[in-house]
Amino acid sequence: MEKIDIGIIGGSGFYQMPDLLNKEEINIDTPFGAPSDAFLVGDLAGKRVAFLARHNRKHNILPSELNFRANIYAFKKLGVRYLISGSAVGSLKAEYAPRHFVLPDQFIDRTRHRIDTFFGEGVVAHVAFGDPICPYLRKVLYDAATSVGVTTHMGGTYVNMEGPQFSTRAESFLYRSWGADIIGMTNLQEAKLAREAEIAYATIAMITDYDCWHEEEADVTVDQVIKVLKDNAQSASETIKRAVAAVDMSFENPLFESLKFALMTAQEHIPSHRRVELDALLSKYFKGGNS
Repeated sequence: MEKIDIGIIGGSGFYQMPDLLNKEEINIDTPFGAPSDAFLVGDLAGKRVAFLARHNRKHNILPSELNFRANIYAFKKLGVRYLISGSAVGSLKAEYAPRHFVLPDQFIDRTRHRIDTFFGEGVVAHVAFGDPICPYLRKVLYDAATSVGVTTHMGGTYVNMEGPQFSTRAESFLYRSWGADIIGMTNLQEAKLAREAEIAYATIAMITDYDCWHEEEADVTVDQVIKVLKDNAQSASETIKRAVAAVDMSFENPLFESLKFALMTAQEHIPSHRRVELDALLSKYFKGGNS
């Protein structure tokens, strides 16, 4: 299988990359089940990329139903080293308006029903996650977004709620009191698993609405979210295209070795079936494995 340089995950209303050339659909099997959809693989800005519609192009998968492990593991099998996520979010600050982009650097976890690690079942690993977003890729995205002309905020805290319901007003005020900036339903699990897979991850959080704390605004509706996100789609696509062009694949990113000191279980004690399942992640650390 050919190596892919960069992966792209599209969220609500963002189901394809219009500038993708020589594209083909690829279905990928993983030990963790099927990814959300077939991958669209092609050329973008001089690099090979793979695009995945997070909720399927039919948009028929809830945030809580996403097979995050399959999605990230499939990108790893493709050889992806940088992963760009595009996501719809609500704003928790008055100055962060609809159609603005935020490039968060922190998360708060408010999920309850999700698997967010490849490890367990006989394998223990603890990756560093104090800084969950790749700073290099986030800067590349910032430069790309500002060059497109999108009002873009560098840094911020993303509250990852469970969903699928939007927040209560009490919750929204609570998150504001914590100093959080935006709220969404999908990115934290992707970031955790990407770190375990040694993939550098960053997200473009595209504000579609004010969360319900903003009493001068109407409460959030799906129609409102989708309409504004579709308005953003062209800017998001152009931002990603410019970012892909700017990524220096020769840069020695330390995140590419996130597991180097994380694995606690000795190779000889890892169950054989788990070694097979985690081959794409751990083979370079096993004796005789690939680097």
